[in-house]
Amino acid sequence: MPLALLSIITRHWYDIRDLSNLSGAIEDRIADAGGPDWLIYVVSALLGAGGIVAFIGGVAIINIWVERRVVGRMQSRLGPNRAGPFGLLQPVADAIKLMQKEVLQPRTASGLIFTAAPIMFTVPGIFLMAVLPWGRNMVLADLDVGMLFLLAASSLGALAVFMAGYSSNNKYALFGSMRVIAMLVSYEIPIVLALLGVVLFTGTMSLNGIVLFQEQYRVPIVMLQPLAFLIYFFAVSAELNRTPADIAEAESEIVGGYHTEYSGMKFGLFYAAELINAVVASAIISTLFLGGWWLYKLDELVPGWMIYIGKIYGVYFLFIWTRGTLPRFRIDQLLAFAWKWLTPMAILNIVLVAAEVLIWEESGWSAGLLIPVYVAANGLIAVALIVAFVRLLAPKFQRFPTRLRYYDEIAVPSLPATPAGSRPA
Repeated sequence: MPLALLSIITRHWYDIRDLSNLSGAIEDRIADAGGPDWLIYVVSALLGAGGIVAFIGGVAIINIWVERRVVGRMQSRLGPNRAGPFGLLQPVADAIKLMQKEVLQPRTASGLIFTAAPIMFTVPGIFLMAVLPWGRNMVLADLDVGMLFLLAASSLGALAVFMAGYSSNNKYALFGSMRVIAMLVSYEIPIVLALLGVVLFTGTMSLNGIVLFQEQYRVPIVMLQPLAFLIYFFAVSAELNRTPADIAEAESEIVGGYHTEYSGMKFGLFYAAELINAVVASAIISTLFLGGWWLYKLDELVPGWMIYIGKIYGVYFLFIWTRGTLPRFRIDQLLAFAWKWLTPMAILNIVLVAAEVLIWEESGWSAGLLIPVYVAANGLIAVALIVAFVRLLAPKFQRFPTRLRYYDEIAVPSLPATPAGSRPA
């Protein structure tokens, strides 16, 4: 198999523009050799799953260096720079350190649930990559209800976090896991409503169909629904438990949160899964809002999967940017932001999208006329709503005065004088 794979790549280098050509050639060779039909399905599934696992494993290692390096630059630091050239071997050193550490478990913890939680936290992110289209013909499982699969599988991580906190038999871990459940209840509503707007506008729940819709009308959904993009970005940031919404593991309040009792590679799985989930969320945003593998005919020259990976890391940079520059929210601020702004705006976006789809279907006007109007109107509405939020609701989230206060002098009370040789009471 490796020799056949190598010969295919070297003799037909252009096949890398769409990796489905590679798997198709291997399946043809199996069929020509008289292999059974079930073997072709097994080999194609293993090739797709192997590619996804290889990508996920690679980004879990690489993004440790990328995130620490970029955040370091944002905060006027160097980041990793000692282990290897430019600190590139720092993730390897971290992995070796975690593998050498003893894996401890509280005596009163629920052993099976405690061990299963980090595994269950890692698996959903890998599942989600199976339904995302990497190219025109590069999707492992092209589901007609891919959007429903995304919503269902993306919620499993929160259950794994609750398992970790509850099974640890630690009050701080339980506090952290309950915070995750509170965020799940609060932020799942705007996430579903934001994605519902995309489904309503495109008329399909197939992820590949949504990309083809953007290719057909030559416009990414982010231009048609900028408000839905912002709602989903902020809501999924909270569900990813990333700064400024990492209250589930706020070390200044509840030690380490839900993974307080975890050590060694069990903790390493939680850490790696957070990076994996951030990449998966970036891939979902790239697919639904940025056109996926499509990019204005450029995908005919550059492999679509390369364009897709470039978009993924463009969105991932936004997640790093918010983590490196924004302070952590309090739990009451985070929940108020979901219920008082994201949810009402998501409902308003649904009403707006429904009206636009109705006008498109009933008026008989062409897409070339309506789409530019929708882009301009939705952009202005999104800007107006953001300005209204800043003017009306943002002051309630501020903890410090907006203007500097100057004092001529500050009176510091002094301790009463004590007689010589005596000790103060």
